[in-house]
Amino acid sequence: MAAAKTVDDYLAALPEEVRPVLHEVRRTLHAAVPGAGETISYGIPALTSGGRAVVYFAGWKHHISVYPVPDTAGDAALEAELTPYRAGRGTLKFPLNHPVPLPLLARVAARLLEQRTDRPEDAD
Repeated sequence: MAAAKTVDDYLAALPEEVRPVLHEVRRTLHAAVPGAGETISYGIPALTSGGRAVVYFAGWKHHISVYPVPDTAGDAALEAELTPYRAGRGTLKFPLNHPVPLPLLARVAARLLEQRTDRPEDAD
């Protein structure tokens, strides 16, 4: 399979059972990051704001992933909600055999946007 050049191409190439879930994830993330752009980076979709990647998402055979995990310092409730989905330092993994917690993904994206906005340009 050739590398996707657009998010629509990426989604179209996903297995049938993954595609509708990732469409919902995409809509949820867009709602949380108003005016976001889209790009393919590292081979997966990313939402951008001000030319900077805010959040990445990907579909796999048995799960979807969202990257990176926001800094949860000072927000024990958010950390507790994210803990069951952590799959490494910077990855949230949501199995497809359970409903994806879309409100949680919206909070993650909003938090990442806030953190990216607060970072200096050379922090990448």
